[in-house]
Amino acid sequence: MFKKVLIANRGEIAVRIIRACRELGIKTVAVFSTADRTALHAQIADEAVCIGPASTKDSYLNIKSIIAACEMTGANAVHPGFGFLSENAGFARTCEKCGITFIGPSPESIDMLGDKACAKSTMKSAGVPVIPGTDGAVKTLDEAKKAASEIGFPLMVKASAGGGGRGIRLVNSADELEAQVIAAQQEALNFFGNSEVYMERFIINPRHIEFQIMADKFGNAVHLGERDCSMQRRNQKVLEESPSPVMTADLRERMGKAAVAAAKACGYYNAGTIEFLVDKDHNFYFMEMNTRIQVEHPVTEFVTGLDLVKTQIKVAAGLPLEFNQEKIQLTGHSIECRINAENPSLNFRPSPGKIIALHTPGGPGIRIDSAAYQGYVITPFYDSMIAKLIVYAPTREEAIMKMKWALSEFIVEGVDTNIDFQLNLIKDTNFEKGEYDIGYLGRR
Repeated sequence: MFKKVLIANRGEIAVRIIRACRELGIKTVAVFSTADRTALHAQIADEAVCIGPASTKDSYLNIKSIIAACEMTGANAVHPGFGFLSENAGFARTCEKCGITFIGPSPESIDMLGDKACAKSTMKSAGVPVIPGTDGAVKTLDEAKKAASEIGFPLMVKASAGGGGRGIRLVNSADELEAQVIAAQQEALNFFGNSEVYMERFIINPRHIEFQIMADKFGNAVHLGERDCSMQRRNQKVLEESPSPVMTADLRERMGKAAVAAAKACGYYNAGTIEFLVDKDHNFYFMEMNTRIQVEHPVTEFVTGLDLVKTQIKVAAGLPLEFNQEKIQLTGHSIECRINAENPSLNFRPSPGKIIALHTPGGPGIRIDSAAYQGYVITPFYDSMIAKLIVYAPTREEAIMKMKWALSEFIVEGVDTNIDFQLNLIKDTNFEKGEYDIGYLGRR
Protein backbone atom coordinates (compact mmCIF):
# COMPACT_ATOMS: atom_id res chain seq x y z
CA MET A 1 0.00 0.00 0.00
CA PHE A 2 1.09 3.57 -0.64
CA LYS A 3 2.83 5.42 2.18
CA LYS A 4 1.79 8.90 1.07
CA VAL A 5 -0.79 10.13 -1.46
CA LEU A 6 -0.93 13.62 -2.93
CA ILE A 7 -4.42 14.84 -3.81
CA ALA A 8 -4.23 16.92 -7.00
CA ASN A 9 -7.55 18.63 -6.43
CA ARG A 10 -9.49 20.88 -4.08
CA GLY A 11 -12.88 21.25 -2.39
CA GLU A 12 -15.14 18.45 -1.22
CA ILE A 13 -13.54 15.71 -3.37
CA ALA A 14 -10.11 16.48 -1.90
CA VAL A 15 -11.57 16.20 1.60
CA ARG A 16 -13.31 12.95 0.62
CA ILE A 17 -10.04 11.42 -0.63
CA ILE A 18 -8.12 12.55 2.47
CA ARG A 19 -10.66 10.78 4.68
CA ALA A 20 -10.43 7.58 2.63
CA CYS A 21 -6.63 7.63 2.90
CA ARG A 22 -6.87 8.05 6.66
CA GLU A 23 -8.94 4.88 6.92
CA LEU A 24 -6.27 3.02 4.95
CA GLY A 25 -3.47 4.38 7.14
CA ILE A 26 -2.00 6.49 4.33
CA LYS A 27 -0.43 9.92 4.88
CA THR A 28 -1.80 12.71 2.69
CA VAL A 29 -0.50 15.80 0.92
CA ALA A 30 -2.85 18.60 -0.12
CA VAL A 31 -1.98 21.12 -2.80
CA PHE A 32 -3.56 24.54 -2.85
CA SER A 33 -3.53 27.80 -4.75
CA THR A 34 -3.00 31.17 -3.09
CA ALA A 35 -6.79 31.63 -3.18
CA ASP A 36 -7.24 28.40 -1.21
CA ARG A 37 -4.87 29.02 1.68
CA THR A 38 -7.73 28.67 4.18
CA ALA A 39 -9.51 25.84 2.32
CA LEU A 40 -10.49 22.82 4.41
CA HIS A 41 -8.51 20.29 2.38
CA ALA A 42 -5.33 22.30 2.95
CA GLN A 43 -5.98 22.34 6.69
CA ILE A 44 -6.80 18.68 7.37
CA ALA A 45 -4.15 16.94 5.23
CA ASP A 46 -0.93 15.80 6.89
CA GLU A 47 1.01 18.20 4.67
CA ALA A 48 0.00 21.04 2.35
CA VAL A 49 1.93 22.69 -0.47
CA CYS A 50 1.12 25.90 -2.32
CA ILE A 51 1.42 25.25 -6.07
CA GLY A 52 0.63 28.65 -7.56
CA PRO A 53 -1.73 31.61 -7.89
CA ALA A 54 -5.53 31.47 -8.12
CA SER A 55 -5.71 30.83 -11.86
CA THR A 56 -6.29 27.10 -12.46
CA LYS A 57 -3.73 26.96 -15.29
CA ASP A 58 -1.07 28.21 -12.87
CA SER A 59 -2.05 25.93 -9.97
CA TYR A 60 -4.42 22.95 -10.18
CA LEU A 61 -3.59 22.42 -13.87
CA ASN A 62 0.13 23.05 -13.40
CA ILE A 63 1.65 19.60 -13.87
CA LYS A 64 5.20 20.69 -13.11
CA SER A 65 4.21 22.21 -9.77
CA ILE A 66 2.21 19.14 -8.77
CA ILE A 67 5.05 16.75 -9.63
CA ALA A 68 7.47 19.00 -7.74
CA ALA A 69 5.15 18.84 -4.71
CA CYS A 70 5.24 15.04 -4.91
CA GLU A 71 9.03 14.99 -5.02
CA MET A 72 9.34 17.53 -2.22
CA THR A 73 7.03 15.61 0.13
CA GLY A 74 7.88 12.06 -0.90
CA ALA A 75 4.37 11.25 -2.10
CA ASN A 76 4.48 8.04 -4.15
CA ALA A 77 0.93 8.26 -5.56
CA VAL A 78 -1.43 10.95 -6.86
CA HIS A 79 -5.21 10.92 -6.71
CA PRO A 80 -6.61 13.41 -9.24
CA GLY A 81 -10.24 13.42 -8.01
CA PHE A 82 -12.57 14.71 -10.74
CA GLY A 83 -12.14 17.68 -13.05
CA PHE A 84 -8.79 19.44 -13.43
CA LEU A 85 -6.18 16.80 -14.44
CA SER A 86 -8.27 13.71 -13.69
CA GLU A 87 -8.69 12.78 -17.38
CA ASN A 88 -5.38 14.15 -18.63
CA ALA A 89 -3.35 11.34 -20.19
CA GLY A 90 -0.25 13.55 -20.31
CA PHE A 91 -0.40 14.02 -16.55
CA ALA A 92 -0.82 10.27 -16.00
CA ARG A 93 2.21 9.59 -18.23
CA THR A 94 4.31 12.19 -16.42
CA CYS A 95 3.45 10.55 -13.09
CA GLU A 96 4.55 7.17 -14.49
CA LYS A 97 7.85 8.59 -15.77
CA CYS A 98 8.56 10.07 -12.35
CA GLY A 99 7.83 6.82 -10.52
CA ILE A 100 4.57 8.12 -9.08
CA THR A 101 1.41 5.98 -9.25
CA PHE A 102 -1.56 7.66 -10.88
CA ILE A 103 -4.71 6.55 -9.06
CA GLY A 104 -6.82 6.06 -12.14
CA PRO A 105 -6.73 4.21 -15.46
CA SER A 106 -3.77 3.89 -17.80
CA PRO A 107 -2.82 6.84 -20.02
CA GLU A 108 -3.69 4.66 -23.03
CA SER A 109 -7.26 4.14 -21.76
CA ILE A 110 -7.63 7.85 -21.05
CA ASP A 111 -6.47 8.66 -24.58
CA MET A 112 -8.79 6.11 -26.12
CA LEU A 113 -11.85 7.22 -24.18
CA GLY A 114 -11.10 10.91 -23.82
CA ASP A 115 -11.63 11.45 -27.52
CA LYS A 116 -15.39 10.97 -27.74
CA ALA A 117 -15.35 10.10 -31.43
CA CYS A 118 -12.63 7.47 -30.90
CA ALA A 119 -14.48 6.09 -27.86
CA LYS A 120 -17.65 5.71 -29.89
CA SER A 121 -15.79 3.77 -32.57
CA THR A 122 -14.23 1.52 -29.92
CA MET A 123 -17.60 0.79 -28.34
CA LYS A 124 -19.12 0.01 -31.70
CA SER A 125 -16.38 -2.54 -32.37
CA ALA A 126 -17.03 -4.10 -28.94
CA GLY A 127 -20.72 -4.57 -29.71
CA VAL A 128 -21.92 -1.85 -27.34
CA PRO A 129 -24.97 0.01 -28.78
CA VAL A 130 -24.03 3.49 -29.97
CA ILE A 131 -26.06 6.45 -31.19
CA PRO A 132 -26.14 6.51 -35.00
CA GLY A 133 -23.76 9.17 -36.28
CA THR A 134 -20.28 9.80 -37.66
CA ASP A 135 -17.57 7.23 -36.92
CA GLY A 136 -15.08 9.97 -36.14
CA ALA A 137 -14.60 13.71 -36.20
CA VAL A 138 -15.87 15.73 -39.16
CA LYS A 139 -13.04 17.76 -40.68
CA THR A 140 -14.90 20.14 -43.00
CA LEU A 141 -18.31 21.69 -43.45
CA ASP A 142 -18.79 19.60 -46.59
CA GLU A 143 -18.21 16.46 -44.51
CA ALA A 144 -20.67 17.75 -41.93
CA LYS A 145 -23.33 18.39 -44.56
CA LYS A 146 -22.89 14.93 -46.07
CA ALA A 147 -23.06 13.27 -42.65
CA ALA A 148 -26.14 15.28 -41.71
CA SER A 149 -27.98 14.08 -44.79
CA GLU A 150 -27.31 10.48 -43.72
CA ILE A 151 -28.07 10.96 -40.01
CA GLY A 152 -31.16 13.13 -40.47
CA PHE A 153 -32.48 15.98 -38.33
CA PRO A 154 -32.59 16.81 -35.50
CA LEU A 155 -28.98 15.95 -34.71
CA MET A 156 -26.30 16.89 -32.19
CA VAL A 157 -22.86 18.36 -32.86
CA LYS A 158 -20.46 17.43 -30.04
CA ALA A 159 -16.86 18.22 -29.15
CA SER A 160 -14.63 15.17 -29.62
CA ALA A 161 -12.60 16.09 -26.54
CA GLY A 162 -15.62 17.44 -24.68
CA GLY A 163 -17.30 16.90 -21.36
CA GLY A 164 -19.34 18.73 -18.77
CA GLY A 165 -21.91 19.82 -21.33
CA ARG A 166 -19.45 21.99 -23.27
CA GLY A 167 -19.11 22.05 -27.05
CA ILE A 168 -22.60 20.68 -27.70
CA ARG A 169 -25.09 22.12 -30.18
CA LEU A 170 -28.55 20.96 -31.27
CA VAL A 171 -29.23 21.31 -35.00
CA ASN A 172 -32.88 21.17 -36.02
CA SER A 173 -32.50 21.72 -39.76
CA ALA A 174 -29.97 22.01 -42.58
CA ASP A 175 -30.23 25.81 -42.42
CA GLU A 176 -28.75 25.81 -38.91
CA LEU A 177 -25.95 23.31 -39.55
CA GLU A 178 -23.06 25.57 -40.60
CA ALA A 179 -23.54 28.09 -37.79
CA GLN A 180 -23.90 25.41 -35.10
CA VAL A 181 -20.89 23.43 -36.29
CA ILE A 182 -18.73 26.56 -36.19
CA ALA A 183 -20.08 27.49 -32.74
CA ALA A 184 -19.40 24.01 -31.37
CA GLN A 185 -15.88 24.02 -32.83
CA GLN A 186 -15.10 27.40 -31.28
CA GLU A 187 -16.39 26.42 -27.84
CA ALA A 188 -14.50 23.12 -28.04
CA LEU A 189 -11.28 24.97 -28.88
CA ASN A 190 -11.79 27.44 -26.03
CA PHE A 191 -12.50 24.82 -23.36
CA PHE A 192 -10.49 21.78 -24.46
CA GLY A 193 -7.84 23.12 -26.83
CA ASN A 194 -9.24 20.84 -29.55
CA SER A 195 -11.75 22.07 -32.13
CA GLU A 196 -12.73 18.66 -33.51
CA VAL A 197 -16.43 17.75 -33.41
CA TYR A 198 -18.51 14.74 -34.34
CA MET A 199 -22.21 14.36 -35.08
CA GLU A 200 -24.93 11.98 -33.95
CA ARG A 201 -28.69 11.53 -34.06
CA PHE A 202 -30.66 13.49 -31.48
CA ILE A 203 -32.59 11.07 -29.26
CA ILE A 204 -35.86 12.78 -28.31
CA ASN A 205 -36.55 13.07 -24.56
CA PRO A 206 -34.17 10.33 -23.38
CA ARG A 207 -33.09 9.45 -19.84
CA HIS A 208 -29.41 9.92 -18.95
CA ILE A 209 -28.46 6.74 -17.12
CA GLU A 210 -24.88 5.90 -16.25
CA PHE A 211 -23.30 2.70 -14.94
CA GLN A 212 -20.50 2.72 -12.41
CA ILE A 213 -17.80 0.21 -13.20
CA MET A 214 -14.77 -0.90 -11.22
CA ALA A 215 -11.96 -2.98 -12.66
CA ASP A 216 -8.60 -4.19 -11.39
CA LYS A 217 -5.28 -4.86 -13.13
CA PHE A 218 -5.98 -8.60 -13.35
CA GLY A 219 -8.80 -8.37 -15.89
CA ASN A 220 -11.64 -8.42 -13.36
CA ALA A 221 -14.41 -5.91 -14.07
CA VAL A 222 -17.84 -5.44 -12.50
CA HIS A 223 -20.62 -2.89 -12.64
CA LEU A 224 -22.09 -1.38 -9.47
CA GLY A 225 -25.52 -0.56 -10.82
CA GLU A 226 -26.86 2.62 -12.33
CA ARG A 227 -27.39 6.27 -11.50
CA ASP A 228 -30.15 8.32 -13.10
CA CYS A 229 -28.71 11.73 -13.97
CA SER A 230 -31.57 12.93 -16.18
CA MET A 231 -32.41 15.97 -14.06
CA GLN A 232 -30.18 18.46 -15.85
CA ARG A 233 -30.00 22.14 -16.63
CA ARG A 234 -28.14 23.08 -19.81
CA ASN A 235 -26.42 19.68 -19.87
CA GLN A 236 -25.25 20.14 -16.28
CA LYS A 237 -26.43 17.60 -13.70
CA VAL A 238 -28.55 19.00 -10.88
CA LEU A 239 -29.72 15.91 -9.01
CA GLU A 240 -28.88 12.21 -9.21
CA GLU A 241 -30.50 9.07 -7.84
CA SER A 242 -29.96 5.34 -7.69
CA PRO A 243 -31.62 3.09 -8.70
CA SER A 244 -33.28 4.74 -11.72
CA PRO A 245 -37.09 4.97 -11.46
CA VAL A 246 -37.41 3.47 -14.96
CA MET A 247 -35.00 0.59 -14.48
CA THR A 248 -36.14 -3.01 -14.83
CA ALA A 249 -34.20 -6.16 -13.97
CA ASP A 250 -33.87 -7.03 -17.66
CA LEU A 251 -32.71 -3.55 -18.68
CA ARG A 252 -30.17 -3.42 -15.82
CA GLU A 253 -28.73 -6.77 -16.85
CA ARG A 254 -28.39 -5.73 -20.50
CA MET A 255 -26.92 -2.31 -19.71
CA GLY A 256 -24.63 -3.72 -17.03
CA LYS A 257 -23.21 -6.31 -19.42
CA ALA A 258 -22.66 -3.60 -22.03
CA ALA A 259 -20.87 -1.41 -19.46
CA VAL A 260 -18.52 -4.23 -18.44
CA ALA A 261 -17.90 -5.11 -22.10
CA ALA A 262 -17.05 -1.46 -22.75
CA ALA A 263 -14.49 -1.45 -19.93
CA LYS A 264 -12.88 -4.70 -21.03
CA ALA A 265 -12.68 -3.52 -24.64
CA CYS A 266 -10.34 -0.77 -23.47
CA GLY A 267 -8.25 -2.85 -21.08
CA TYR A 268 -9.63 -0.55 -18.42
CA TYR A 269 -8.79 -0.60 -14.72
CA ASN A 270 -9.81 1.54 -11.71
CA ALA A 271 -13.12 3.44 -11.41
CA GLY A 272 -15.02 4.60 -14.47
CA THR A 273 -18.51 5.50 -15.58
CA ILE A 274 -20.25 4.45 -18.78
CA GLU A 275 -22.92 6.99 -19.72
CA PHE A 276 -25.93 5.96 -21.79
CA LEU A 277 -29.02 7.57 -23.25
CA VAL A 278 -32.17 5.48 -22.84
CA ASP A 279 -35.27 6.13 -24.96
CA LYS A 280 -38.91 5.55 -24.07
CA ASP A 281 -38.77 2.02 -25.52
CA HIS A 282 -35.79 1.09 -23.30
CA ASN A 283 -33.33 1.15 -26.17
CA PHE A 284 -30.00 2.36 -24.82
CA TYR A 285 -27.01 3.95 -26.54
CA PHE A 286 -23.44 4.58 -25.40
CA MET A 287 -22.76 8.28 -24.97
CA GLU A 288 -19.33 8.55 -23.35
CA MET A 289 -17.09 7.13 -20.65
CA ASN A 290 -15.69 9.18 -17.80
CA THR A 291 -12.28 7.83 -16.78
CA ARG A 292 -12.41 9.02 -13.17
CA ILE A 293 -14.52 9.02 -10.03
CA GLN A 294 -17.77 10.93 -10.51
CA VAL A 295 -19.27 13.78 -8.49
CA GLU A 296 -22.31 11.60 -7.82
CA HIS A 297 -20.43 8.49 -6.61
CA PRO A 298 -21.96 8.69 -3.07
CA VAL A 299 -25.38 7.45 -4.23
CA THR A 300 -23.70 4.29 -5.52
CA GLU A 301 -21.82 3.92 -2.24
CA PHE A 302 -25.11 4.09 -0.34
CA VAL A 303 -26.96 1.45 -2.38
CA THR A 304 -24.00 -0.96 -2.66
CA GLY A 305 -22.35 -0.43 0.73
CA LEU A 306 -18.95 -0.08 -0.95
CA ASP A 307 -16.34 2.67 -0.55
CA LEU A 308 -15.41 3.55 -4.13
CA VAL A 309 -12.50 5.84 -3.28
CA LYS A 310 -10.83 3.27 -1.02
CA THR A 311 -11.37 0.67 -3.75
CA GLN A 312 -9.73 3.01 -6.28
CA ILE A 313 -6.66 3.32 -4.09
CA LYS A 314 -6.41 -0.45 -3.51
CA VAL A 315 -6.71 -1.19 -7.23
CA ALA A 316 -4.02 1.39 -8.02
CA ALA A 317 -1.76 -0.27 -5.45
CA GLY A 318 -2.06 -3.52 -7.40
CA LEU A 319 -4.63 -5.35 -5.28
CA PRO A 320 -7.41 -7.40 -6.90
CA LEU A 321 -11.07 -6.48 -6.46
CA GLU A 322 -12.50 -7.77 -3.19
CA PHE A 323 -15.86 -8.56 -4.80
CA ASN A 324 -17.30 -10.08 -7.97
CA GLN A 325 -20.52 -9.34 -9.85
CA GLU A 326 -22.56 -11.83 -7.83
CA LYS A 327 -21.70 -10.05 -4.59
CA ILE A 328 -23.02 -6.69 -5.84
CA GLN A 329 -26.54 -6.21 -4.51
CA LEU A 330 -28.42 -2.91 -4.77
CA THR A 331 -30.53 -2.20 -1.70
CA GLY A 332 -32.66 0.81 -0.86
CA HIS A 333 -32.67 4.15 -2.66
CA SER A 334 -30.33 7.14 -2.62
CA ILE A 335 -30.70 10.72 -3.92
CA GLU A 336 -28.05 13.44 -4.21
CA CYS A 337 -28.68 17.18 -4.51
CA ARG A 338 -25.85 19.50 -5.49
CA ILE A 339 -25.89 22.60 -3.29
CA ASN A 340 -24.31 25.50 -5.14
CA ALA A 341 -23.55 29.14 -4.33
CA GLU A 342 -25.73 30.58 -7.07
CA ASN A 343 -28.94 32.55 -7.53
CA PRO A 344 -31.59 30.62 -9.51
CA SER A 345 -33.77 33.73 -9.87
CA LEU A 346 -30.88 35.51 -11.66
CA ASN A 347 -30.25 32.78 -14.22
CA PHE A 348 -28.19 30.83 -11.68
CA ARG A 349 -25.59 33.56 -11.38
CA PRO A 350 -22.66 32.44 -9.16
CA SER A 351 -22.65 33.98 -5.69
CA PRO A 352 -19.13 34.15 -4.24
CA GLY A 353 -18.68 35.52 -0.74
CA LYS A 354 -18.21 34.66 2.91
CA ILE A 355 -20.39 32.06 4.61
CA ILE A 356 -21.43 33.81 7.80
CA ALA A 357 -23.70 31.05 9.13
CA LEU A 358 -23.94 27.37 8.25
CA HIS A 359 -26.19 24.60 9.55
CA THR A 360 -26.19 21.21 7.83
CA PRO A 361 -28.85 18.52 8.31
CA GLY A 362 -28.13 15.24 10.05
CA GLY A 363 -29.66 11.96 11.15
CA PRO A 364 -29.70 8.36 9.90
CA GLY A 365 -29.22 8.03 6.17
CA ILE A 366 -28.06 11.63 5.62
CA ARG A 367 -24.58 12.39 4.31
CA ILE A 368 -22.91 15.72 3.61
CA ASP A 369 -19.83 15.87 1.37
CA SER A 370 -18.48 19.38 1.70
CA ALA A 371 -15.41 21.51 2.25
CA ALA A 372 -17.41 24.51 3.51
CA TYR A 373 -17.42 25.84 7.05
CA GLN A 374 -18.67 28.94 8.84
CA GLY A 375 -16.37 31.79 7.91
CA TYR A 376 -15.16 30.13 4.71
CA VAL A 377 -14.93 32.45 1.69
CA ILE A 378 -16.24 31.07 -1.60
CA THR A 379 -14.00 32.57 -4.26
CA PRO A 380 -15.03 33.41 -7.84
CA PHE A 381 -12.18 31.34 -9.29
CA TYR A 382 -13.58 27.83 -9.04
CA ASP A 383 -16.72 25.71 -9.11
CA SER A 384 -19.56 27.16 -7.03
CA MET A 385 -20.49 23.90 -5.29
CA ILE A 386 -20.87 24.26 -1.53
CA ALA A 387 -21.86 20.71 -0.72
CA LYS A 388 -23.42 17.50 -1.88
CA LEU A 389 -26.42 16.44 0.19
CA ILE A 390 -27.05 12.71 -0.09
CA VAL A 391 -29.85 10.73 1.53
CA TYR A 392 -30.58 7.01 1.80
CA ALA A 393 -33.77 5.15 2.69
CA PRO A 394 -35.33 1.71 2.08
CA THR A 395 -37.64 3.05 -0.68
CA ARG A 396 -37.66 5.91 -3.19
CA GLU A 397 -40.71 7.45 -1.52
CA GLU A 398 -38.94 7.50 1.85
CA ALA A 399 -35.77 8.88 0.29
CA ILE A 400 -37.74 11.74 -1.28
CA MET A 401 -39.38 12.53 2.05
CA LYS A 402 -36.01 12.47 3.80
CA MET A 403 -34.51 14.80 1.20
CA LYS A 404 -37.38 17.27 1.61
CA TRP A 405 -36.72 17.61 5.32
CA ALA A 406 -32.94 17.61 4.92
CA LEU A 407 -33.12 20.48 2.43
CA SER A 408 -35.49 22.34 4.77
CA GLU A 409 -32.89 22.08 7.55
CA PHE A 410 -29.96 23.16 5.37
CA ILE A 411 -29.09 26.79 6.17
CA VAL A 412 -26.39 28.84 4.46
CA GLU A 413 -26.17 32.58 5.13
CA GLY A 414 -23.91 35.10 3.44
CA VAL A 415 -24.24 33.81 -0.11
CA ASP A 416 -27.15 32.90 -2.36
CA THR A 417 -27.78 29.17 -2.85
CA ASN A 418 -29.98 26.84 -4.89
CA ILE A 419 -31.40 25.09 -1.81
CA ASP A 420 -34.95 26.39 -2.36
CA PHE A 421 -34.69 25.47 -6.04
CA GLN A 422 -33.72 21.91 -5.09
CA LEU A 423 -36.56 21.79 -2.55
CA ASN A 424 -39.08 22.84 -5.21
CA LEU A 425 -37.61 20.24 -7.54
CA ILE A 426 -37.84 17.40 -5.03
CA LYS A 427 -41.49 18.38 -4.39
CA ASP A 428 -42.33 18.38 -8.10
CA THR A 429 -45.17 15.98 -8.89
CA ASN A 430 -43.51 14.57 -12.00
CA PHE A 431 -40.24 14.02 -10.14
CA GLU A 432 -42.09 12.20 -7.37
CA LYS A 433 -43.61 9.92 -10.02
CA GLY A 434 -40.21 9.44 -11.68
CA GLU A 435 -41.54 10.93 -14.92
CA TYR A 436 -38.73 13.15 -16.17
CA ASP A 437 -35.99 13.17 -18.82
CA ILE A 438 -32.95 15.25 -19.69
CA GLY A 439 -35.10 18.00 -21.21
CA TYR A 440 -37.55 18.25 -18.32
CA LEU A 441 -36.02 21.24 -16.52
CA GLY A 442 -35.67 23.13 -19.78
CA ARG A 443 -39.35 22.64 -20.55
CA ARG A 444 -40.35 23.64 -17.02
